[in-house]
Amino acid sequence: MFQRKVDVNAQHATHYAAQDRRDRPSITPGALFGYGFRPFFLGAGALALLLVPWWAAAYVGVLPLGTDWAPPLWHGHEMLFGFLAAAMAGFMLTAVPNWTGERGFAGRPLALLAGLWLLARIAIATSALWPLPAVAAIDLAFLPALAAFVAPPLVHKGNRNAVLLLVLVALWTTNAAFYWGMWRGDPAQARHSLFVGIDIVLLLVTLIGGRIIPAFTSAALKQRGVSVQLRAWPGVTALALVGMVAVVGVDILHPDGEAAGVVAAAVAAVQAVRLTQWRALAARRMPLVWVLHLAYLWLPIGFALKALALLGGWSWAQFYWHALTIGAAATMTLAVMTRASLGHTGRALVAARPTVWAYGLLAMATAVRVFGPHCLPLPYAAVIVLAASLWSAAFGLFIAVYAPILLSPRVDGKPG
Repeated sequence: MFQRKVDVNAQHATHYAAQDRRDRPSITPGALFGYGFRPFFLGAGALALLLVPWWAAAYVGVLPLGTDWAPPLWHGHEMLFGFLAAAMAGFMLTAVPNWTGERGFAGRPLALLAGLWLLARIAIATSALWPLPAVAAIDLAFLPALAAFVAPPLVHKGNRNAVLLLVLVALWTTNAAFYWGMWRGDPAQARHSLFVGIDIVLLLVTLIGGRIIPAFTSAALKQRGVSVQLRAWPGVTALALVGMVAVVGVDILHPDGEAAGVVAAAVAAVQAVRLTQWRALAARRMPLVWVLHLAYLWLPIGFALKALALLGGWSWAQFYWHALTIGAAATMTLAVMTRASLGHTGRALVAARPTVWAYGLLAMATAVRVFGPHCLPLPYAAVIVLAASLWSAAFGLFIAVYAPILLSPRVDGKPG
């Protein structure tokens, strides 16, 4: 009996050693354009690691910006149309072939699309050197180019996810409105356009999160032999989506007013009810799953804070935008990038310890940025630097772990 246990343990050790060798990245530069998620997830992670500390350093006067835009506008624009747009592109270029059964996007066309995104980032970072129309033309070309990739298979197959094309149109419109405000010398309009763009991203988080969170949770629990019935109460999904559309509408017409506060309170309640359907506690030992729940949790928290700030004038709730951007949008982005990078390179869906640390650091960055100004005995500038440091550590870990994976061929030898 003792010998049998030793033999079994030896077999397990051999299996995991072989798995570790199989999963170990072998960097091959040509692999970067082997599938849609690779260049854009790498670009999103690198941009996140670069821009936030640059913004914090500029805020405290340590490092100047190379743009002639107002620093808050530069920061907001690049986090939305640089970081989040890249992650969204990587997701769509990977998901659309799965949804439609069509061939994946790879090779020179993918390289050109990634190059367009990168060129726009460089143009904006050095915008003091160029006419604004030239910068706008480069940046505004990216989302239509992305749509040109994903629209044909979605439309040809009549896929239900073709609604995402409307999201691209809406985001492009907010970016165009941003540049129109900049051209007219109207920073208020440019700022307003960014906030509407964030609302559209949160609508996308609601739509996609509502599909992947229960699906991934259920699949992960079944693999562990846990039988859990995820409730799906009738009408809650529809209410959540309608509520998010209402958020977009009210923020276009009456931002920061009482109506926006009322809508935010209603949406917070609906999103909280929706989240309770998905049994987050059952997934607490599975980092690749619980991080999705954590990201979605920031939606009801963020909208509740928005309601308190707009309806009650609570000053400690005034940083609700960062609960929605860092907490919901960025955390969901990190969660999807880490999971997809493993799954689509043939690796086991197991979060390495540095990945779990990255999730925790990003959660801490959110809490510090949202609640730190009123809860920490630090100057406001120090709070920004602390939050930026936590963010940078999170995405530094992402780059350290996932850059070699994204630059390496699939471990199972399949294309992609």
